Amino acid sequence: MIDNNTWRFYSNYIEIDNHYQVEKGINEVKKLWIPIILLFVLLVSACGSQAADHRGNSGGAGQNTDAASENKGAPDGNNKAGTITYQSENGPIEVPANPQRVIVLSSYAGNVMALNVNLVGVDSWSKMNPRFADQLKDVEEVSDESLEKIIELDPDLIIGLSNINNVNKLQEIAPTVTFTYGKVDYLTQHLEIGKLLNKEKEAQAWVDDFKQRAQQAGEDIKAKIGADATVSVIENFDKQIYVFGDNWGRGTEILYQEMKLAMPEKVKEMALKDGYYALSLEVLPEYAGDYLILSKNPDTDNSFQETDTYKNMPAVKNKHVFEANAKEFYFNDPVTLDYQLEFFIDHFLNK
Repeated sequence: MIDNNTWRFYSNYIEIDNHYQVEKGINEVKKLWIPIILLFVLLVSACGSQAADHRGNSGGAGQNTDAASENKGAPDGNNKAGTITYQSENGPIEVPANPQRVIVLSSYAGNVMALNVNLVGVDSWSKMNPRFADQLKDVEEVSDESLEKIIELDPDLIIGLSNINNVNKLQEIAPTVTFTYGKVDYLTQHLEIGKLLNKEKEAQAWVDDFKQRAQQAGEDIKAKIGADATVSVIENFDKQIYVFGDNWGRGTEILYQEMKLAMPEKVKEMALKDGYYALSLEVLPEYAGDYLILSKNPDTDNSFQETDTYKNMPAVKNKHVFEANAKEFYFNDPVTLDYQLEFFIDHFLNK
């Protein structure tokens, strides 16, 4: 029989041995797990490296995208996101690659509409043009003085002539690009608008097609009226009669530049350089061609047409006067030019 002391000894031994065995087991387990843990650490490190590398590549792509935007002129694919740099008369300017809210303060609304770019504000002359009425019905009328309204419209691009006021203030609202009228020819002007709106290809396609149509019509007209027949373009504005050269709207670009119709010598002498010439009713017959295009404003006094001086001109007697609504005839943008060309074909060729 085991006494208490012996029992106490064995109990202590068993406890110590059990503790030792546990510790030994733990150590054995530790030895077993160490290589597994090391392997796990290596795997995690490898995955971490790959993730970091992936993040690095993604970050690089993002940086390249940002760089492309900053390079201005490399907009993103179909979205045309970001900006481009347009070489304006006054130097390079950063403009939207895909403008959505354009304001035109003078002359170029038809160019913008022809390129299917959204307008939010236009000048009064464009707003009162019957030819533009449908497309501009929801567009605000603005001027270079209506700065508060322009701010409310939140434009991303402003376009105007070089003589507009408040250019510096307008530039604080949105990128503002101005053009000097007549600095380039009317078709090059449309190409410049195309470059500005990042739609140069569309602008060039229209120019090529228009020139072909206008020149063919010119050949047809000369074949009918004679190559030497002269054509004049006149307009009565504020009780003053004007005759026009070859680059002042009213269809003059088509008649003289594309169709190559003959201009009366007196018109060449007085109107060709400046684009227009103011004259009195008494001398009007000296400037009138065999055919007369009358850009007529129905809101002004046109009583000169009731005078003997006017009625006795050969073009009037021969019924060679073609009257057009001046409000539809002022400009030389694609929308207006297409209408003018159709007008000339209809009236000269009786189509």
